Amino acid sequence: MRQRPELPAEFDVEVTTHGRLPGAGDYARTKIGGLGRLTHEPVLHAHVRLSEHGDPAMARRVFAQANLDVNGRLIRAQVEGATAREAVDRLEARLRHRLERSAEHWEAKRGGMPQGGPHEWRHQSEPTHRPNYFPRPESDRRIVRHKSFSVPLCNVEEAAAEMEMLDYDFHLFTEEGTKQDSVLYRGGPAEYRLAQVDPRPAAELAPFDLPLSISPQPAPRLTVARAIERIALFGLPFLFFVDTAQDRGSVLYHRYDGHYGLITPVT
Repeated sequence: MRQRPELPAEFDVEVTTHGRLPGAGDYARTKIGGLGRLTHEPVLHAHVRLSEHGDPAMARRVFAQANLDVNGRLIRAQVEGATAREAVDRLEARLRHRLERSAEHWEAKRGGMPQGGPHEWRHQSEPTHRPNYFPRPESDRRIVRHKSFSVPLCNVEEAAAEMEMLDYDFHLFTEEGTKQDSVLYRGGPAEYRLAQVDPRPAAELAPFDLPLSISPQPAPRLTVARAIERIALFGLPFLFFVDTAQDRGSVLYHRYDGHYGLITPVT
């Protein structure tokens, strides 16, 4: 294996806290910043957000999220913990796993080591501690974040790798073979599931070698207001639908704070 480039053993971390979390900021700066020893490319920016849930009855009350810009590539993780220290420890472990995988890719690109078997990254993934969302009353929920971006054109293999690296529950993309707005999400511990605006057989998708099932249901055509009604009615963590105002596949999802986020493609 090639030697690690001459990079700092630590990097600076910007920390934002919400709630009464004394000492958590310094602990996060030290713990997360120490991951610099694992990077094979410079960390251009690192931001950690620690938030305390408002509901004291929740067992894991502290939500932790990190975004690292590793030489232009985003590495992201989110976890929760009973205390701020526990949440930061879990966040550090999750980021460490992603940085180690990123380092393997860095080595493989330079011929320093052979690549692992197909989809080895997924089978080696650590157990997910997926944050629950705050049980906000339905009447109080609103869309507090609307993100519009150019959805990538890729196959399901690439979508799965990106979803893993960014620690997402789902990934909105344009499937390369059918040119359709699509969403990839986990259908179980050993399988992925694909939803499309107009579902097509697996043979029409771009070639892939991934345990995958395809939802036979076309994405419902809804206004955003109707999508909010549906996600609340069925208690879904997210909803893939065709926004009738744009005629494009979009995703409405629950945020950790109990409000909604909306992701739409740039038209």
